[in-house]
Amino acid sequence: MGDSKEAGAESPPAGAAARGGLSLLSQGESEEPSAQGSALFLGGNEVKSRAVVKYSSAPPRTAFARLEEKTDLKLPPANWLRESAKLGPAGTTILGNSKKSKPFSSFGMAYDFIDSVGNDVDVVSDSENIKKLLKIPYSKSHVSMAVHRIGRTLLLDELDIQELFMRSSQTGDWTWLKEFYQRLIDQKWQRKKKSKEHWYQKAILSKFLYYSINGDGAAQPVPSAAEQQGPSSSHQATDSDGASWPAPFEMPSSVSEDPSASSQGSEPLEPSYIVGHVASAPKEQNLTTLFNDGENSQGLKNDFVRNILWTFEDIHMLVGSNMPIFGGGRYPAVSLRLRDNNKPINVLTGIDYWLDNLICNVPELVMCFHVNGIVQKYEMIKTEEIPNLENSNFSTKVIKDIAQNILSFLKSNCTKEGHTYWLFKASGSDIVKLYDLTTLCEETEDKYQNPFTMPVAILLYKVACNMMMKKNQNKKHYGTIRTLLLNCVKLLDKSRHPQIIASANYMLSELFQLDEPKKEESSESPLNENSDESYSEEEEELADSDENGSYGTGSDPSDDNKAVAIIKSVGELSVPEKYKSIHQIRPSCTFPVCHDTEERCRLVLSYVLEGLKSVDSSIKKESDLPAADPNTPIPLKYEDESTRGGPEGLEKQMALFLDKMGSLQKGNYSSQSGMIPGSWQHKMKLQLILKSSKAYYVLSDAAMSLQKYGRALRYIKLALQSHDTYCCLCTNMLSEVLLFLSQYLTLCGDIQLMLAQNANNRAAHLEEFNYQTKEDQEILHSLHRESPCQGFAWATDLSTDLESQLSVSCKCYEAANEILQFSDLKSQNPEHYVQVLKRMGNIRNEIGVFYMNQAAALQSERVVSKSVSTAEQQLWKKSFSCFEKGIHNFESIDDATNAALLLCNTGRLMRICAQAHCGAGDEFKREFSPEEGLYYNKAVDYYLKALRSLGTRDIHPAVWDSVNWELSTTYFTMATLQQDYAPLSRKAQEQIEKEVSEAMMKSLKHCDVDSVSARQPLCQYRAATIHHRLASMYHSCLRNQVGDEHLRKQHRVLADLHYSKAVKLFQLLKDAPCELLRVQLERVAFAEFQMTSQNSNVGKLKTLSGALDIMVRTKHAFQLIRKELVEEFDQPKSDESAPAADPSPGLSREEVIKLLSIFESRLSFLLLQSIKLLSSTKKKTSNTEEDVVLKTNKQIYSQLLRATANRNSTLLERIDVLIQLLDQLARGGSGGQ
Repeated sequence: MGDSKEAGAESPPAGAAARGGLSLLSQGESEEPSAQGSALFLGGNEVKSRAVVKYSSAPPRTAFARLEEKTDLKLPPANWLRESAKLGPAGTTILGNSKKSKPFSSFGMAYDFIDSVGNDVDVVSDSENIKKLLKIPYSKSHVSMAVHRIGRTLLLDELDIQELFMRSSQTGDWTWLKEFYQRLIDQKWQRKKKSKEHWYQKAILSKFLYYSINGDGAAQPVPSAAEQQGPSSSHQATDSDGASWPAPFEMPSSVSEDPSASSQGSEPLEPSYIVGHVASAPKEQNLTTLFNDGENSQGLKNDFVRNILWTFEDIHMLVGSNMPIFGGGRYPAVSLRLRDNNKPINVLTGIDYWLDNLICNVPELVMCFHVNGIVQKYEMIKTEEIPNLENSNFSTKVIKDIAQNILSFLKSNCTKEGHTYWLFKASGSDIVKLYDLTTLCEETEDKYQNPFTMPVAILLYKVACNMMMKKNQNKKHYGTIRTLLLNCVKLLDKSRHPQIIASANYMLSELFQLDEPKKEESSESPLNENSDESYSEEEEELADSDENGSYGTGSDPSDDNKAVAIIKSVGELSVPEKYKSIHQIRPSCTFPVCHDTEERCRLVLSYVLEGLKSVDSSIKKESDLPAADPNTPIPLKYEDESTRGGPEGLEKQMALFLDKMGSLQKGNYSSQSGMIPGSWQHKMKLQLILKSSKAYYVLSDAAMSLQKYGRALRYIKLALQSHDTYCCLCTNMLSEVLLFLSQYLTLCGDIQLMLAQNANNRAAHLEEFNYQTKEDQEILHSLHRESPCQGFAWATDLSTDLESQLSVSCKCYEAANEILQFSDLKSQNPEHYVQVLKRMGNIRNEIGVFYMNQAAALQSERVVSKSVSTAEQQLWKKSFSCFEKGIHNFESIDDATNAALLLCNTGRLMRICAQAHCGAGDEFKREFSPEEGLYYNKAVDYYLKALRSLGTRDIHPAVWDSVNWELSTTYFTMATLQQDYAPLSRKAQEQIEKEVSEAMMKSLKHCDVDSVSARQPLCQYRAATIHHRLASMYHSCLRNQVGDEHLRKQHRVLADLHYSKAVKLFQLLKDAPCELLRVQLERVAFAEFQMTSQNSNVGKLKTLSGALDIMVRTKHAFQLIRKELVEEFDQPKSDESAPAADPSPGLSREEVIKLLSIFESRLSFLLLQSIKLLSSTKKKTSNTEEDVVLKTNKQIYSQLLRATANRNSTLLERIDVLIQLLDQLARGGSGGQ
């Protein structure tokens, strides 16, 4: 790379900045939250390389000690094998810088940089493994690596076959892989021993490095054997080439927690998914069987001196490196190498040196040459010059192509998360093969023979936890999280790892939003609902396989059925973009779409159940538990209200419940299964139980909206049973959990109320209530391990008694309200508090109405003469008490409208009380009693309060109109009763008339005849009736009064006024012809009465003329009656012989006949009087106009007499004759005078 223009090495300060920018970290601080350090670009214009140091435990760089010529490296320096931070693991291993990777080194890095895994980074590995892969086309040596996929990230670790098989021959583990290896790859496998030369080279390299760091300090004495053991066993490996492979991974069933990693204990409601960061920094007691005694927990530990985020072209890698870097003075950063002067540098060594420097941001390389251990000279080489060294020429572009091709090959074929893939190239072979060890292992029926199972499962789990923890995490990643967790659970044995399984299932349940429908994130892509893998088969594009032959199976048929993919020749890797078509990672599987709430909740409950099973299976005290079969339904008790002692029994249960809720505040704890408070089982079960209660609550709410009230009650019962168990286990009740309980009880109250209102469908509701799924039974079985679940039995029984259901509903709301008084929940949740009080007001109204209706029913059954019974009075008291409490509830939340409605109902109750006190004894002797007056006046007071509560009609017009109408009705009823049953024994006639008049006028005031509404005809009829009654009263007073002429005149004027107003209003109505006719007849009678007191013929004639004019105006009423009669005759089955079967509710045949007869007789009388008076005046004076009237009147009188004489006329015929006569009378001009 001689033409390099942008090599970072040309700017030494950049390298210094790269290292100097790092804060000095101790060994413990293995993860920095942000990528510290600067990037150094190396590689020139052929390849792009950028390295960012994420973490470094190395001390500040110091210059290396330049050894004098002829220094003998075979002699050990004084400080040899002393622990040195400058050299890191390279110095403390007995034989120098071992190139051997630890079997789980990538997992240690992945755990520390969990944010990068699954998202940003393509590869996580030791730098040695990366170098080995990139040298495949140049090297004849064998390659054996384990590959794991986590999201879009690949983890690469060395799979030391020799070490594995050595172990296999001793323990019997991995026998299946050894057999497979011998059958397909190397039939005569033998352990290849390292040569003496190998160990010699390692020893002099180690001594050289120790000489190089000893330059800045005094020479150290050679340590004793005892001292040597100290550092080597402290926290580093004693022998990298020793037995570094684990036994099949097992974990104790109880995984201890790392208290610093989770705040689960203090915040059970926070989704603290990582139950103790199960393997973030594995403790010895957690992983006792994972490693040999000498290297406790080391395999899952990030032991690298540096973790570097290396971007090589478009590949992002998280790389671990232990290469010692020296610096200072003229050389800010250099790597130090030892070479035998007799052996030229080959391509492999050149690639090694170049990649090491690129990965570690080192711009220069210092080479020390020796001959047989005797130092000869030093030489400085720039990093970008390494590819052009003599005997070590290689193309950096080819290395880039190799990197891209290998990554593409692996990503295309290592598709299953949780599977262990084995990338293998035999020594001297050109063929690279990829095997799926997990599939091979499953054929041996023991997946735990794969030691990667547990680390992979934990990593899947940790990546999912990390994604879950991000508060701003977009829901589009939920599919990825779900896949990670499902694969994690699939890998683990339930009996061995209950904690992780329980935690993973809890997280799976947390992915589903219970309270809102799941919105599809991307509608354009088909949704893969049931895929447990990250990539479905349809997604795997294998279009290039025929063209390249790279994914096709090998020519050897024995390879076909085992290898996942084969690279037939390592030469292919050097071909640019050979595998580019599938270099991009495919998107993760989509989140399953739940089309409705029930489906979503059921999915959540299935995960909760799995979690509960895991927790329960890990609790030892199985024998102490009461035996219960999860397949046997738990008997549900349905007690009749009578056996439970009615509402009094409910009161007791309520008191016990509230007492228990109060004690929970103090933190009482009781578990039947013997779980230890604070243990992971305890914490996890609390969260799972709370989740189940939420899911059942949402299910209940959904069933409620579908009007499936039996099902809703069953679900809310399960929600409350879950909550009851939670209360038993909880050591510190959070206010949020109490709020949930208040919400559950509120919904339970709603359901009980709806069941009470839908009593006609009780059988269907009961059937729904009794049904139970197997899943619900198993969850209930798990709950019963901790508590009897009877804390809310009083609230969730399905009663057959209406009063009981209403009482239970009321008690639910009261309990919900009481709970809100705890922990100041009322002020924290004002909306919920208002809702609870509204419901309390409403249910008290319902109960009040229930008791009021019962009282009214008793009253209707009672014989008139009997006095009010005690039972009625008790019902009044109960009803009144409920209304009063309800009004208080609504007033406390300033709900004027509902308070007005309850005041209105209380007014109605007062009216019922008044009706009950109507005079006992004979109907003819009956008088309006003082008790009636008292209760009607109380009713009026409540209606007026209701109007004051509303303030103005604008607040709620409908309620205002309703209250106004009821108030008008009360005044009208009072006046009518006083008029019809005048209390003459107690009051004077004048006083009664005055009171009636006042009450009628007040009723009229509250009767709105002008506003257009459904009630307008009723108001008009009421007003017309009031005017009619007042007119009749004044008419009656006028007839009966003697003396005071002024008063008589006043009554005459009032009677006339009210008659005319009544007529006007009745004429507006189409369904009150009889009433109109009756008022007109009364007006005629009033005119006749006035005529009797007149002396002059002119005055009498004028009055007669007015009366006949009134008769003419009754034509409208007769037309309405005729129309109704015609409609009645036109209807089928209408029969003259059955007048009682009158289809029109507004028209009574008998009343029509009666009024018709009166009308005929009065018309006949008026015409006769008119003829007499006109005849007598004719003799005295001659008036042409009067002659015409007389003639007309005679004709009409004659026709009327003939018509009334005809007994065979039908009702319709008689009406037709009258209409005809009235027409003639109108034309005759009688009304003109």
